[in-house]
Amino acid sequence: MTFLTGWGRTAPTPATLVAPRTAEQLAALVAEAPPRGLVPRGLGRAYGDAAQNAGGVVVDLTRLEPRWSFDPETGVVTASAGRSLHELMTALVPKGWFVPVSPGTRHVTVGGAVAADVHGKNHHVDSSLGAHLRALRLLTADGTIRVLTPADELFWATVGGMGLTGVIVEASFGCVPIETSRVRVDVERTRDLDHTLEVMAATDDGYRYAVAWIDLLARGPRMGRSVLTRGDHARRDELPGGGDPLAFAPSSRLTAPPWAPNGLLNRVTVRAFNEAWYAKARDRRIIQEIAPFFHPLDFVQGWNRVYGSRGFVQYQFVVPFGEEGTLRRVVSRLSAEGVVSFLTVLKRFGPGTPGMLSFPMPGWTLSLDIPAGHAGLAGLLREFDAWVAEAGGRLYLAKDARMRAELLPVMYPRLAEWTKIRQMADPGGVFRSDLARRLGL
Repeated sequence: MTFLTGWGRTAPTPATLVAPRTAEQLAALVAEAPPRGLVPRGLGRAYGDAAQNAGGVVVDLTRLEPRWSFDPETGVVTASAGRSLHELMTALVPKGWFVPVSPGTRHVTVGGAVAADVHGKNHHVDSSLGAHLRALRLLTADGTIRVLTPADELFWATVGGMGLTGVIVEASFGCVPIETSRVRVDVERTRDLDHTLEVMAATDDGYRYAVAWIDLLARGPRMGRSVLTRGDHARRDELPGGGDPLAFAPSSRLTAPPWAPNGLLNRVTVRAFNEAWYAKARDRRIIQEIAPFFHPLDFVQGWNRVYGSRGFVQYQFVVPFGEEGTLRRVVSRLSAEGVVSFLTVLKRFGPGTPGMLSFPMPGWTLSLDIPAGHAGLAGLLREFDAWVAEAGGRLYLAKDARMRAELLPVMYPRLAEWTKIRQMADPGGVFRSDLARRLGL
C-alpha cells in the first residue's frame, strides 16, 4: 500500500499504486478491479481527494504509452492520457502553436485536464478544455475502448467527470496558432474590490487572457485591492530584435525544501509579500514569456511543501453574474477574519461546456490557498458553501476536499443525468475514489 494525497497534502489514504505501460495492461487492471475499485491518477495536481482511493487501486497513467501526434494543417493534437501539458507545450510552442486552455500549472496530464475540464485565464473568451475537444478514447468497465465525440452523452459525462466514467486513454483537441512564445501584458492596480469588478467587467473582453490577484489582507477602504494582468499572445513585430521568437524551454529554478515549519505562511509574512507585490505592480505594459505569465508557481518545484506538514486547502467557487453581492460578502468576511491566503485569484467566466459536472459557468470565480491549520477554517468554509449554493454557484470538484454531499445536487443540477449515464457505463461501480465516496457519487 502507498499513502497518497492531493496537491494540498491533506487527508492521506492508502491504496495499491500501479503504473501500466500499455492499454492491454490497463484493461487487465480494470477487469481485475478489487471491491474498492480503481481510479486513474496523473501527476497528482488535483488539490483534494479526487485521485485517491482508500483500500483500492490507483492507476498511475504517466507511464502509459507516451504517444502523441500533431496535424499542422488542422492544429489538432492527439495525445495519450499520461502526457503532460508541459511536454506538449515544449514540442508545440517552437512550432508556433499553443494549447487552447492552460490551467495554473503545466504539470497536469491530458487525462487529468479532461477529467477536470480545466479552465484558464481565457475562459471568458475560449471556455474550458471541453470546448476544444474533438474526440476521446475511453476504457470503460467492460474492458472495451470506446471512441467518443461531442455527439455522445458519455463524452460529456466524462468531460469534468473526475475519472469516474472510465479511464481516458487518449484525447484530441484543437490548438491555437501563435507567432511568438511571449505574451503582451497590461498590468493595472485597482484600489478596492468594487473598482476591481468594474474594471474587469469593462475591459476583460478586449483581452484573450485576464486575471486579478487580490490582496485578501487589505482592510477598510482598500479591501479587495488587486493587481490585474491582461494579455494576448505577442506578435513578432512587438518583440525586440534578435533571438528565436518561439524559443520555449521553461524549467523549475528553485526547489522547495523537503519540509517547512507549519505556520511559515502567516499574517505577517503574507502581509509583507502582499505589500511588496502591490507596490511593485505599477500600471504598465510588458512583454512576458509564457511560463511566468501562465505558470508562475511552476518555477518552484514542490511549492506545496511550503505550507508545512498540515498542508493547505484550495477553495474555489463560482457565482453567476448578478450575484456580486455574494462575492463581496465572502471577500469582506475573509478580510475581517484575517484569513491568510498566499494566492487569491479572481477571474470572469464565459459560457461553459455541456459537461454535466463541469465547474465553469458564466460568472465570477474566486480561488484561495489557505493553510490547513487556520483556526475556525472548517466552519468558515461551510458558511461560504451555503452562501455560494444559495446564489446558484458551485465549488470546483478538482480542488475540493471537504464539501458536504447534500450540497452536490444543489450546485450541480445535472447530477442525476450524469449519474444515470455513469451507471450505464459502469453498472458494477468499478471506478471509485475518495471524492466519489465522500460526495455519494
